[in-house]
Amino acid sequence: MQQTTAIHMLESLASGIRLDIYRLLVKHISAGLVAGDIAQQLELPATNLSFHLKNMTQAGLLSVTQQGRYQRYRANLPQMLALIGYLTEECCGGEASACLDFSSLMYCAGQQCDTPAQTISET
Repeated sequence: MQQTTAIHMLESLASGIRLDIYRLLVKHISAGLVAGDIAQQLELPATNLSFHLKNMTQAGLLSVTQQGRYQRYRANLPQMLALIGYLTEECCGGEASACLDFSSLMYCAGQQCDTPAQTISET
């Protein structure tokens, strides 16, 4: 991943509304949601939502598919994992054996992980 791509993604997420949108779409990762459902669940005006969805799509955080007159949005989880990989690729000075497997940690949020003393807490 290039630095400019990472910056664009991080800038796009620097909004409470966009974080809420992304987290909602992660909950519906397989089916995704149409804009109206996102607006309803997050209690957002449609005009406000379309601005945020466009920005997040341009940043690569969301994918969108046309379904008749509707657009279905999905969280682009592979791109998010690539961002996490970019942010952590220099972990432990390049000694991979000393590093945690960050991709496995996403499954232990809020509970005790298999690696010693590693718990991810929600803040």
